Amino acid sequence: MKSLLKNAREQKGLKTREVAQILGIDQALISKFESGTRKPTREQISKLSQLLEIDYETLMIAWLKEKILYEIGDDEFALKALKVAEDEIKYNKITSSLKLSTSLEKILKEIDSLKDKLDSYKQFDSYKIKQALELEYTFESNRIEGNTMTLRETDMVINEGLTISGKSMKEHLEAINHQEAIGFIKDLMSKNNSLNERDLLSIHNLILRGIIPEDAGRYRKVQVMIQGSIHMPSQPLMVPQEMEEYFIWYEINKNKLHPVILAAEMHERLVTIHPFIDRNGRTSRLVMNLILMQKGYLIANLKGDYESRMQYYQSLETAQTKKNKEDFLLFIAQTEKESLERYIGILTQ
Repeated sequence: MKSLLKNAREQKGLKTREVAQILGIDQALISKFESGTRKPTREQISKLSQLLEIDYETLMIAWLKEKILYEIGDDEFALKALKVAEDEIKYNKITSSLKLSTSLEKILKEIDSLKDKLDSYKQFDSYKIKQALELEYTFESNRIEGNTMTLRETDMVINEGLTISGKSMKEHLEAINHQEAIGFIKDLMSKNNSLNERDLLSIHNLILRGIIPEDAGRYRKVQVMIQGSIHMPSQPLMVPQEMEEYFIWYEINKNKLHPVILAAEMHERLVTIHPFIDRNGRTSRLVMNLILMQKGYLIANLKGDYESRMQYYQSLETAQTKKNKEDFLLFIAQTEKESLERYIGILTQ
């Protein structure tokens, strides 16, 4: 792994000092990683992979190999132990792999057929239509969380800079902040960078800016309860570790899962960790839609009316408490399908 890191750094024309500065660690650590006298953490492996553009899987395999060799060395039972471990890993992989139901496979095929159709209509694409749909997304996402502004009022606040009588400052900021967060994820989409912790914290910072500024873009330091849910998020001390595992899971699966399943999983996993004191739902939906747009799909605009909101919450509750994600994955897939059908209908009417 040491030569892998050094070669990649030199090919990028970076000095150890520059790598250390970007990663926020001591320069001496980078030199030790490259000489093999010190091993990076899993989180550092993920960051090095993105910065130096090394395939994450390749780097992880090299890291794990060195870790295994360090632990077992040339012990006489090493090979037998490795064989037993290999069999157990294979078994765990088989039993824990995500198996799609017939219903999910069917709707994913329909979604991909619609996406192919949409791609053929790109010449009819309109900035104005997308702008209107993004406004709807801000309206619905805020409505899910209890914002009482109408679609027209949301439009007046965002596009006309007006203040709505009878609406709180918080509701005004929720509209403005969410629209700015959409702009931010569109910038990320155009760069096509892999989602990372810095981007996630930036999304949350935009969402909560001016509302609870001291918590904007920061993981929670206190225990929380989710109103109306029996799911209990982890203790705050566990959040950094769970978020590290969250991004590792993403790096491993980002090119293996269907984009709609990947996006839905990233939404569910983030909102289940509940890493922030507030605005976890909006942030999770923005992450989901960033992934969808990066893969060429449309925003999956979950609706904020009572029936849709209850279906959304109930499917999430089932995923969190019964470890059964089928209803949630189907709910997101159906929403994406409806978004595609509607957009194609608008372009071809």
